[in-house]
Amino acid sequence: MTAPRGLKHLRDHGLTTIGQNEETCVVYGMPRAAAEMGAVQQVLPLQDIAHAIIDQYATTTVATK
Repeated sequence: MTAPRGLKHLRDHGLTTIGQNEETCVVYGMPRAAAEMGAVQQVLPLQDIAHAIIDQYATTTVATK
């Protein structure tokens, strides 16, 4: 499975997906392919991705045994 298809699989199964924007990429090939196939929910600059991940999981409730 290629990386963009794998990311699309994750999104299709309810996971949050983020791609890097063109302006902050050295090579925009894989992020572009992922965005074009609808695999990413958010397209962000590199410096914002870690914060978006933290924000996503800070609001997620995790069930414990």
